[in-house]
Amino acid sequence: MTADPLDDKRRTERLRRLERIFASSPIYFVTACAFDRRSILAAPAVHHAFLRFAAQGEKCGAYIGAYVIMPDHIHLFVALEPEERLSLWMKSLKNSVSKALRCLSFCSPHWQKGFFDHVLRSEESYSQKWEYVRDNPVRAGLVKNWEDWPFSGEVHRLEYRE
Repeated sequence: MTADPLDDKRRTERLRRLERIFASSPIYFVTACAFDRRSILAAPAVHHAFLRFAAQGEKCGAYIGAYVIMPDHIHLFVALEPEERLSLWMKSLKNSVSKALRCLSFCSPHWQKGFFDHVLRSEESYSQKWEYVRDNPVRAGLVKNWEDWPFSGEVHRLEYRE
């Protein structure tokens, strides 16, 4: 099956249009999955690597809000300064976590290609998404209460602003 060149053109046009619509520093809801959905992410060393990466984000204008690291995927909220690109930032995040995974003797690849992202459009959207994300370990049967999941938290308090 051959790809339709018009599909690429439409996708590019749609992405350019989105860049003009949203605020200069939106909050993104991001999900990234482990390669083949392997259960490799919910580990103290991975969590520490994630937190080290998050702490260094301030230097380049990236602020991680709430997050949950599940065994096979990660959910997080991030606000980026206008000059920061989400795709490059995600590549850096995945690379940082992959270093910890290599130290734990997990073979590459560690991540599925790409990631899912959604630009938050209201405070209600942020609250709804966070409730869904924080309850993920409970729905998965990993803990009885979301507060008991050791691989979640909030690095920066993010606020939605129009």
